[in-house]
Amino acid sequence: MAKISKEDALNYHSVGRPGKIEVVPTKPYSTQRDLALAYSPGVADPCLEIEKNPSDVYKYTAKGNLVAVISNGTAVLGLGNLGAMAGKPVMEGKGLLFKIFADIDVFDIEIDTTDIDKFVETVKEISPTFGGINLEDIKAPECFEIERRLKEALDIPVMHDDQHGTAIISAAGIVNSLELVNKKFKDIKVVVSGAGASAMACTNLLISLGVNKENVVMCDSKGPITDKRSDINKYKKDFTTTRNLNSLEEAMVDADVFLGLSTKDVVSKAMVKSMADNPIVFAMANPDPEISYEDAMDARTDIIMATGRSDYPNQVNNVLGFPFIFRGALDVRATAINEEMKKAAVYAIASLAKMDVPEAVNAAYNAKNLKFGREYIIPKPLDPRLITTVAPAVAKAAMDSGAALNPITDWDAYKTTLAERLGLGNKIIRSINEKAKQNPKSVVFAEATNFKVLKAAQVVLNEGLAKPILLGNVETIKELIKDNQLDLETVTIIDPRSKEETERRKRFANILWEKRKRKGLTLDEAEELMFNRNYFGIMLVETGEADAFVSGTSSKYSEIVRPALQIVGTHPKYNHIAGMHIVMSKQGPLFFADTTVNMQPDAETIIETTLLTESTVKKYGIDPVMAMISYSNFGSTKGGSPSTVQQAIKIIHKSHPDIMVDGEMQANFALNQKNREKKFPFSKLKGKKVNTLIFPNLSSGNAAYKLMQELGGGEVIGPVLMGMNKSIQVLQIESSVREIVYMATIAVIDAQCIEEETCM
Repeated sequence: MAKISKEDALNYHSVGRPGKIEVVPTKPYSTQRDLALAYSPGVADPCLEIEKNPSDVYKYTAKGNLVAVISNGTAVLGLGNLGAMAGKPVMEGKGLLFKIFADIDVFDIEIDTTDIDKFVETVKEISPTFGGINLEDIKAPECFEIERRLKEALDIPVMHDDQHGTAIISAAGIVNSLELVNKKFKDIKVVVSGAGASAMACTNLLISLGVNKENVVMCDSKGPITDKRSDINKYKKDFTTTRNLNSLEEAMVDADVFLGLSTKDVVSKAMVKSMADNPIVFAMANPDPEISYEDAMDARTDIIMATGRSDYPNQVNNVLGFPFIFRGALDVRATAINEEMKKAAVYAIASLAKMDVPEAVNAAYNAKNLKFGREYIIPKPLDPRLITTVAPAVAKAAMDSGAALNPITDWDAYKTTLAERLGLGNKIIRSINEKAKQNPKSVVFAEATNFKVLKAAQVVLNEGLAKPILLGNVETIKELIKDNQLDLETVTIIDPRSKEETERRKRFANILWEKRKRKGLTLDEAEELMFNRNYFGIMLVETGEADAFVSGTSSKYSEIVRPALQIVGTHPKYNHIAGMHIVMSKQGPLFFADTTVNMQPDAETIIETTLLTESTVKKYGIDPVMAMISYSNFGSTKGGSPSTVQQAIKIIHKSHPDIMVDGEMQANFALNQKNREKKFPFSKLKGKKVNTLIFPNLSSGNAAYKLMQELGGGEVIGPVLMGMNKSIQVLQIESSVREIVYMATIAVIDAQCIEEETCM
């Protein structure tokens, strides 16, 4: 797990707008008429309609897509009873996950009471606001009673995710594990370490899937829960065993499955060795499992192992379940989340792990071919098919079990709607990060005497995104590290101007002179240039002493591009380079090119920019659909830049017919699929949503992305330098730490691509 400092966590939650979520209008509000429709007098009519027919609340309000995440803070993560207010950051975080994974809106509700009656009554009173209730971080055994009462009282979905989320994901993993080892639920012996809410829910779900209750042994902190013990509550009594057992160690002998929901290091290698053939060990304590992955794998070669951690195979992660379970339940207006719906989620998640994995998911985890087996029994959290697999399964189970008030009739249309709900904006960032983590490369940070650059270097190091190499005065850098308490003691620091680097400077100068001696560069000039951090750093990449290079937060764009072209040059396939910005819009990421390099490109340059952009976008796991932009549409204007674009599109359609690109067209038609297809039904882009814009010149491209940056409300990443023969990326002047991290991560992916010879 990546190291996160206290300062990082507090800054994330406090800098800018405090917290993690906000309320955003979904209807127009810019005119007086809009406001009159939104409130008085326009609001009166829907109110009267709902009074006549209460179910119309789903038609006229946001209730059908609104979930309450409710807690009293009595069991906040692993921190214990912190109270309602201290639990609010967790509830906001849960709201964020609901939104980004399933497009479900959330109000987080913190109730300041430990009294079960008051808590239940409060939730009942506010329930008309919501389409579903997600209970969170409520301690056992109170959580059992609270959930039971609310499920009985309310006609909307209610689920305590701490119980059922882990149960559903772990059960999906068990389903697939049993298939791999050719065992059946009815025959297996199960040992459970832990007797809290999650442990009981996991056990109950396995029993409902076919495990014989007599074959289950549950252990709490005092050992196995047997019928001889008198110190157990009514909930634990449901899991007593008649077997004469005195310890977890005894219970593990000949067990087929171990479920760990307790604490670290309670299981030894010897205990794993005592289990039955092909043991299944789910050690899910976080952050440290009941037995380490390394020890478990060392103990048995026939083991199937899962943990709650992302840095090992088979992570049991609740985010695989709860967003999509509620999505399916809300979409059919389910009156509950019942056992049939939970089982449907289990088998849907399990089935996804057995399907062919899309290339985008393989790319995100830098895997050549993820395939169902002992190290892949649970889908990856970034698998975009989760929403279209789990939500429909849950919705159908609600219908089949009689819990759905609004049944779905067209399943293909429903799956299309689900896919369209989510833009890929945040997903592309997560995908890029995951891909970088799988094979982190060494990245030269040329401006390491800048605090923001050092902070970014710490982030990429701690997140496992890259291996930083810092350039600059060693004493200055070490002082900055010490003064700001940065964790960079193990990172290589190089001062290009120091005596220690004399020999390397001479070697680099000779290489540069050989490249440029017939272009007016003398050896003396080359030696002088090696004192320059950009020349020196790029030469580290050219000679293979580093994999990638980033600079520019205090330099002009040309001051990095010039030495990059002189030293590493363009990729052999191309005569030009180009720049691209990634714009995070509400409709998903948009890719703008060229935004930084070519001022007045001819047709050949526009074609190369298009090919470079297509290749780059594909590296991020997205299929580019490209529109060549102009101030005219499909030949409506002759001469000037439209003619250049017309010439480029004619050539590219002939030479690269498989590339999804068309033009020239105005930006509004490019981005408005409905109007484009109505006006220009002959376009090659028919039926496609454009995600990439190729601009006719630097002025238009640069202005467009900057307007989006200031007015669009979305994040902008870039400029991404395309077409270099090695991984070189240029930062914007005064880039933020976040922006430097993005560009370093993109540089790592470029370096991976160059190493694997899959670029361009």
